[in-house]
Amino acid sequence: MSNVKFIGYIGFNNGSETQAGVRSRALDKTYVEAAARAQEEGGFDRVLIPFGSNSPESQIVAAHAAALTTRLGFLIAHRPGFTQPTLAARQLATLDQLSGGRIAVHIITGGADEEMARDGDTGTTKAERYARTDEYLDVLKQEWAASAAQPFDHKGKFYDVRGAFSAIKPDNLPIFFGGSSPEAVEVAGRHADVYALWGETLEQVRDTLRQVSRSAARYGRTPGYSLSLRPVIADTEEAAWKKADEIEEQVRENRVAAGLPITGHRPPNAGSLRLLETATGNRRDSRLWTGVAALTGAAGNSTGLVGTPEQVADAMLDYYDIGIDHFLIRGFDPLGDSILYGRELIPLVRRKVAERAGVSQEALAS
Repeated sequence: MSNVKFIGYIGFNNGSETQAGVRSRALDKTYVEAAARAQEEGGFDRVLIPFGSNSPESQIVAAHAAALTTRLGFLIAHRPGFTQPTLAARQLATLDQLSGGRIAVHIITGGADEEMARDGDTGTTKAERYARTDEYLDVLKQEWAASAAQPFDHKGKFYDVRGAFSAIKPDNLPIFFGGSSPEAVEVAGRHADVYALWGETLEQVRDTLRQVSRSAARYGRTPGYSLSLRPVIADTEEAAWKKADEIEEQVRENRVAAGLPITGHRPPNAGSLRLLETATGNRRDSRLWTGVAALTGAAGNSTGLVGTPEQVADAMLDYYDIGIDHFLIRGFDPLGDSILYGRELIPLVRRKVAERAGVSQEALAS
């Protein structure tokens, strides 16, 4: 069977960079419920629930959406440092059990000092934050592994735990992790079950996979890899690029109206800086579209693949061939695009991957 996984997105409302107000974070319960159901019906394996210092709480949103679905998994963005790791371990394990084993966690160490300060995390350097994340994940895993008969003690730079264990364990709770700095790659090598990248060129992605694979090999580990993209698809290639141009123009207009910069960006983290450097011109490789990344300072998942569903699927397989086995895809019309992906793109990619593996259409349909 196809071993490619698709991750969608529930961003609290149906807004995006193309909407007036630019990334409003208000919670729209109707949208959350519709997005969860649509992405389950569309064949997504998981959906990412994001984290922000002024946004709704990701675990609570995931719990609500999990109660409305039966198969859809949830990738909960979680920032170390604001919750004790022992408590976070029990929270995640509890949600995993209540959802029937459908939870994964995406560890977001954090890069922008002003955002960290909103939650009271001040005076820490990037290196210190990654060191804290490393220790946090050590404690988190020990909490899951220990028992009443064999509790654990931990005394480190950031955490001091004595006689700890969790009575509730997750069934299988993967740890996703991202970050492009040397400190991030080192932590990813030790802890990531899946390492997450933003959409860069094939050569850049290949280089990152080599770095993370070398880091993981030092610990006897072999992670999976997730690539984040904003696909723009239409019936013809011309129509798809026209659609991308219209999205780009709407983002530009919205940012200017909101008083936000469209040039001269200074990203606070290595990943955004690297992605912004990729956004030279409007297209890279055959289908990688970087227009929105250039306008927004590569603030998060902001590059896409443009073309017909067949063309975009083939471009995704180029990444699959070099080691990407998860695709996190979301659109600029979040709900509408997720339905479109589920109908036009996901089945096509899965079929192409299965054909390469020699899986028959009958087996794929069973």
